[in-house]
Amino acid sequence: MNAPTSPEKVIVRPDSYLTLHYRIEILTGPAAGSVFTDTFTERPATLQLGVGQWSPGMEQPLLGRAEQEQFEFVLPCEQAYGARNPDLLQRVTRKALATHAPEGEQFEAGEMIEFHTPDGGRYSGVLKELDEQSALLDFNHPLAGADLKVEVYILGIL
Repeated sequence: MNAPTSPEKVIVRPDSYLTLHYRIEILTGPAAGSVFTDTFTERPATLQLGVGQWSPGMEQPLLGRAEQEQFEFVLPCEQAYGARNPDLLQRVTRKALATHAPEGEQFEAGEMIEFHTPDGGRYSGVLKELDEQSALLDFNHPLAGADLKVEVYILGIL
């Protein structure tokens, strides 16, 4: 008679679908010391690895982890979302800005504005400045240029 075997431990793989809590704290830059997001006080989040929801550098520390593990890691900006790229600060005309908003919408600095490409893609930029003729948008990822501290609690793995 064979001894009973325990079920195989499920671990995070590069294509796993996770239910988790996480907190991302910004360690450097103008927003240093602030929390970018925190699901520990809300409903858990879901994350599909390998599809671009998180940067590869942020996904890497999750690999090989098991359900019910809680851990944290620190990532320099180069491993998270990269350095800020000054070429991603773009000035657009007010007319171009208006084509991406409902009629009569008022814009304010700090707002995230979504743009659609002719091929159906989308990208977002943060409105930095607005004058009578144009708007300055920042298309860098909001976490670009920042070192991050990430705390994770893995609830489930599929």
